[in-house]
Amino acid sequence: MCEMLLTTPEIFIVDLDGVLTDGKFYYDSSGKRLKAFGVDDSEALHALSKHLEIRVITADKRGFEIAKARIAADMGFSLELVPSKSRCETLELSYRLDRAVYMGDGFYDAHVFRKVLYSIAPANAFIETKKHANYVTNSLGGQGAVAEACFHIADKFFDVNLTDL
Repeated sequence: MCEMLLTTPEIFIVDLDGVLTDGKFYYDSSGKRLKAFGVDDSEALHALSKHLEIRVITADKRGFEIAKARIAADMGFSLELVPSKSRCETLELSYRLDRAVYMGDGFYDAHVFRKVLYSIAPANAFIETKKHANYVTNSLGGQGAVAEACFHIADKFFDVNLTDL
């Protein structure tokens, strides 16, 4: 993790399940049917996108179409399928992690936290993951954690209030 923040981030990478969603999978007899997303996260991400690139990742193959409907079609952001176990290595190949803010909640995300410029976990993240985060939100995943993170990033790195834009 970075102690002195002399670098301005270029990208905000957001894990989907447990961060943009409540982390629960809703099933019926036909299989996985729904994911619950927070209402304020989209607007905050769009406001922050004026300052850095936004990328959303998921490891959920079976729920990918659900996530794609919300993230790509509704919100207009890219969505990548990135396996949890190889998340750190995969992201290192695609992005300059030393210029990235990363938000995740699972235990594999703690590995990514060690490589990025700045790391954020929602309040309901796995306990060991929260220990490695630079910032832990007061809000839960799927309940405004990403919006809170956006405001934090805007203030910390760009000295702006997203509501002033």
